[in-house]
Amino acid sequence: MSQENVRLVYEVIDAFNRRDLDAYLALMDDDVEAVPRGARIHGSYYGHDGIRRSWENVFEVWPDFTVQAVEVRDLADLTVAAIGTRGHGAGSDIPLDETVWQVARWRHGKCFWWRTFDTRAEAVEVAGLEE
Repeated sequence: MSQENVRLVYEVIDAFNRRDLDAYLALMDDDVEAVPRGARIHGSYYGHDGIRRSWENVFEVWPDFTVQAVEVRDLADLTVAAIGTRGHGAGSDIPLDETVWQVARWRHGKCFWWRTFDTRAEAVEVAGLEE
């Protein structure tokens, strides 16, 4: 099952980059909890309505925002991924080009929790791994 979750990470990324919200939501559990980096400002997002708000917030600030999997680790019902992010700020054209880390939990082919971290060390700690 765990290799299936790695494939799902790539499907989520593909749907996101195609701006296919319906396909993206189809990969999220109805009760998903999402904790993006912006959660410090906006808080966590819950369920499909929360994911829609998160989606709108991202593209409002970074209209050309894209992500790319740099590395995905398979840990049974958990994935840890290095994600390259790129985009430009709306109105300011300030560039964004950085790598973040995302931990996701999967159940029955859907993500039911994910959180984005600034560093690999933070992601590894939450995933319960040793460096």
